[in-house]
Order: sequence, then C-alpha cells, then structure tokens
Amino acid sequence: MRILLVGAGGVGSAAAAIAARRDFFQLMVVADYSLERAQRAVSGLGDRFVAARLDASSADDVARLCREHGITHVLNAVDPRFVMPIFDGAYAAGADYLDMAMSLSRPHPTDPYAQTGVMLGEQQFGKAVAWEAADRLALVGIGVEPGLSDIFARYAADHLFSEIDEIGVRDGSNITVEGFDFAPSFSIWTTIEECLNPPIIWERDRGWFTTAPFSEPEVFDFPEGIGPVECVNVEHEEVLLIPRWVDARRVTFKYGLGTEFIEILKTVHKLGLDSTRPIAIGGGQSTVMVSPRDVLAAQLPDPATLGSRMKGKTCAGTWVKGKGLDGRPKEMYLYHVVDNEWSMREYGHQAVVWQTAVNPVVALELLAAGEWKGKGVLGPEALDPVPFLDLLTAYGSPWGMRDQQPFRAVTQAAREQIAA
Repeated sequence: MRILLVGAGGVGSAAAAIAARRDFFQLMVVADYSLERAQRAVSGLGDRFVAARLDASSADDVARLCREHGITHVLNAVDPRFVMPIFDGAYAAGADYLDMAMSLSRPHPTDPYAQTGVMLGEQQFGKAVAWEAADRLALVGIGVEPGLSDIFARYAADHLFSEIDEIGVRDGSNITVEGFDFAPSFSIWTTIEECLNPPIIWERDRGWFTTAPFSEPEVFDFPEGIGPVECVNVEHEEVLLIPRWVDARRVTFKYGLGTEFIEILKTVHKLGLDSTRPIAIGGGQSTVMVSPRDVLAAQLPDPATLGSRMKGKTCAGTWVKGKGLDGRPKEMYLYHVVDNEWSMREYGHQAVVWQTAVNPVVALELLAAGEWKGKGVLGPEALDPVPFLDLLTAYGSPWGMRDQQPFRAVTQAAREQIAA
C-alpha cells in the first residue's frame, strides 16, 4: 500500500505519527499547500515518509502526485471545502479514497429549517456508479464522527439489538484550554459549518429533513468522569450515512457544545463572520478579497498547537435505543474516550485530533490486510465492525459500552439544574 495523505494540519500530522508505528504500508506521502508544514509532519518518522507540496483545490494536482508516487490510497485530511477535487483526483489516478468529512451541503433556498437542499455527501454518492464500475473504493466518513460512531451503530445492530428505535450520536468533552477565553480544539472552519448549517434528522416515515440550529437541547451524561453536558442538534454526516445501511426508526446527531460556545457561535452568525463569500477589504490598489470565516480562523490559535494547554477528555459515542436480542427494551451507549494527557504523552498530539486521526489509519490497515473489502462509495457501516473494533483496541485505544437506563436519573437531574 502506497498512501497519499493530503493535509499536514492537526489531524494529518497525528495520522502520520500513528501510522509510523505500523508496518502495513510501503510509503506515505504527506502533502500540504505549505511544504514546510508537510516537512514538519514527517520529521523523524523514517524513510517511508515523504513530504510534498500540493494544491488540494486542484484535482489535476492530486492526480499528478498520485501518479508520480504510484499511490494506491488517498487519505483526505483537509477541511471539506476540498473533498471533491481530492475525490476526483484520486479517481482520475486510479487510487482508492478515504475521507473523514464528506462533500458540503447547501441549504434549501426557501425553507432551510424544514427541507433539505443539497445534502452532505450528495456529490460523492452521485458518482458511486462510476466508482463501482471501476472496481474502486471510496470509503467516506471514516474519522471518529463520522466513522467510529457509524461502526458502533452497525455493531449494535448486528450484535446487541433485534430492533432499533433510535440511533443518536452524542459527542461531548470536559476539555479546557488554559490561557484562552475562546480556543476551539478542532478546526473553527469545520465547527462553524457543522453548527450553523441547518441540522439534519432522519426518520423512517419521513426521510431526511432539517431543523433550526441548536434545536432540541438535552443533557447527556458522558462516561469516564466527563459528566453531564448540554447537547444540541447539528448537521453531521452520520445522519446521511447510517440509514443507508442500518435499519432504525430515527437517526440524530447532537454535539455537546455548552451554553457559552453556543452563544459565541450565534454572535459569529449575527455578525456575518461565518460567511465564506469573499468581501472587499481596503480600497484602490490595496483592495483584497477575503472570506470572513477565513479571517476568523486566522485570528484563532491553530488547534494542533494547543495540546500542551489542554486538559480533560473527549468522548465520541453512539446511543442506541430499541429492543435487545431477548425482545426487552434496551438502551446502550457505545463510546470511545481519549484523555489529552495520554495522547500528548504517547504521540505528542492533542486528544481531539488524535481521536479523529486513528480511525482512518485503522481502516487503511484493514484494507491492506484484505479484512475490509468493497467497491463504490461506501460508509463505514457498510463493512464488518468487529475487525475494526478489535484492531482499534490493539492500537492501545479501547472502546466501551454502557447500559444507559441507570443513567436516566442522573441526566434528568442535570437537565433540571441547567434549566434552573
């Protein structure tokens, strides 16, 4: 296996560091618009790693680099603006493809908080027939969320439940960043995209539909000491992926943002700082065109550099409700927790990016071994979850399961306290 890793930011650099400890691949080319950043990402990782400069907005540039290095698999680790050129460039070069975020959505032009417009991943699924005809695989949404969360949904359907009422992905943390009033631990560009777009929900009798940002707030009690966190609906790929392969009556995604973060994002939206449309700054010959969201991102610290200031744990998981194999009511939360102290000590990368990065590396190893196979455009839940979960544990990062029913009282008490 010869891998092109596109993006040497926080997630890309963490993926390279994780892969360096495994022997399933011959070559990993780490490419970034900044050659210097790519070189930093591969520094000290050994002679299987090569740095390269790449314009991720150009499918031709992606295809050129693939051909130059005989690439068999392209791993996309940049923000979702660049999904389609990387996706198309991999196809043009004859390489398989993996990503952690899918092609961007566009809200419904007249009824954005009830009806879907262009949905996440729609552009990629629109090319599924061509990928299948070429006997090639595009494994989309194989980060942590989407990714591991989808694998949990498939595992629950296969091994824990006879009937599923709802699959609800719930993400939360107790991570703090010392020295900053506001410092997101993940890409602010992607965070804004997820949180301010109309959230999407799927129901068997209704299909996909949207709601208002930050809708249906609830308190979820996260495991391993994280505790109760207020969660709200946001737009996320799991809701587009899980119903394609897992039978459930309802699928949702809620993110544990917390009240302060929600208010900041609302203010960003009111001021128009979430816009990606370039505006003119200055005048005359000094005029420059710049996107307000890019300005905001440039003003905030790079999440990849925050690890030494971060404390706490991050949890990604899937809450499944329905009937167990014995026919009785059942609720389970399947989850994965990463402690920032551990990820910094073991890998030198902060918990949020490490938790995202480990999953595509595990997937690549399964593909290299032939334990995962497929063609076309597939989500993680289209494949057997057991080899993945076993190998994730072997990477030194175990997952867990919790019976949710005993935690109803804790969740209700926390909800009442927040309401008060």
